[in-house]
Amino acid sequence: MRFLRDLLPGLLVGALAAAGQAPLGAWFVALPALSFLMHRVARGASARQAWATGTGYFAAYLSWIVSPFLVEPEVYGWMAPFALVLMAGGLALFWLAAGWAAARMALPGPRRALAFALTLTAAEALRGVVLTGFPWALPGHMWIDTPLMQAAAYVGANGLTLLTLIAAAAPVAFGTGGAVGAMVLLAALAAGGLWRLASPAPDGAGLTLRLVQPNAEQHLKWDPDQAERLYRLQLDYTAALPRPDLVIWPETSLPYLYDPQGEAAGGVAFAAKGTPVAMGVQRLEGAAAFNSLVVLGPEGTEAARYDKAHLVPFGEYVPFGDLAYRVFGLRAFAARTGYGYAAGPGPRVLNLGRLGKVLPLICYEAVFPRFVNSVGDRPDWMLQITNDAWFGTLNGPFQHAALARLRAVEQGIPLVRVANTGVTQVVDARGRVTASIEFGVTAYLDVDLPGKRPPNPYNRYGEWPFLLLLAGLFGLVFSRRSATLA
Repeated sequence: MRFLRDLLPGLLVGALAAAGQAPLGAWFVALPALSFLMHRVARGASARQAWATGTGYFAAYLSWIVSPFLVEPEVYGWMAPFALVLMAGGLALFWLAAGWAAARMALPGPRRALAFALTLTAAEALRGVVLTGFPWALPGHMWIDTPLMQAAAYVGANGLTLLTLIAAAAPVAFGTGGAVGAMVLLAALAAGGLWRLASPAPDGAGLTLRLVQPNAEQHLKWDPDQAERLYRLQLDYTAALPRPDLVIWPETSLPYLYDPQGEAAGGVAFAAKGTPVAMGVQRLEGAAAFNSLVVLGPEGTEAARYDKAHLVPFGEYVPFGDLAYRVFGLRAFAARTGYGYAAGPGPRVLNLGRLGKVLPLICYEAVFPRFVNSVGDRPDWMLQITNDAWFGTLNGPFQHAALARLRAVEQGIPLVRVANTGVTQVVDARGRVTASIEFGVTAYLDVDLPGKRPPNPYNRYGEWPFLLLLAGLFGLVFSRRSATLA
């Protein structure tokens, strides 16, 4: 019982901290919850209690993780509760490590809160890269629907997390003065964000794009009758007048294996009547299967192709896939051929002529800021195609869309997001939604493509400003600890 008494408060505080994330966006609940965690750490809370708070945070925020297991509940449904518990508890190990490190950096007392803010920031940054990374649910993401999101143009998502946790720790570490300082910091970030949002928007690209949202239910998507219906529906949307400059279908929206000379691709070109079409497909190359985006040119020939490079573990591939299938019957949920997809060579910009230079992103590639920032040739716009029907209807698709918006702020480049069930939207170079299709409806929408801004500091320097700031603050904490011990 004592074990539960120790952990239950942490689980509750973690769940409250998760309220700041999309779709709730209740930062005014999340920030005090994080500050209360800092208070507990300052009073000597164990690393185990930090783990409990992290577990509550991730369990509440990532509750959508059970949805893929319920697409075929008779096969995978039994795994759903284990997936949520193991995912939340596993990610919370980073919080446990942060609590352990803070206890060794600072003696019990107010300043340990500041040490924990720094170690938790470092742990969350590592979470974005360790074991292929999962930079979903960073504390700094709570500001995405506020003007403070604009700070990501300078310090990225990890920098936002650092500023958030410093603001949460300051009242604990420095009392009333720290609380005032935290309010001044957040107010300054908000004022700077409002200033950026009020500055003149760049001229549009002069292009009209057609976003197609077929709204295919995942459990019916590959049924032969439904596949034919969805294919015909998307052809009708593609053929509708007036003609746009580009038609975009979502991830794996062609319900047949892609063959550039095949009947299905030919039907798309015939419906487009000379309009280029970008669509998500599954294709084979020898024994390997790929989750790809292809662009069919005006003549129906393949003008460009991108193979997804950052695959979803267990969603699109299973480590040691053949063995996992033979021994345990496990295969990747999203892959429809073999036991999983093969990874493409990496991010790259597609030059589509008058349509501009495009950075394609498939599904959750858009949640990785370093992946998006790693291309050398700066694109004119980003195109994310995705199938968020896997994520349910409560919170997963909205979190995914929010994280993609942050990439537009970091890069100063507009983002076009086309999703099977939604969220389908256009985001300008400051992260503002300029057009969208209602979630969960069958529709298409013709939209104007916004213009891009000059490169942002994050676009130029990546994680370096964040790392230098974090290192400097670590140096201050160590110097204070040394002075105290002396």
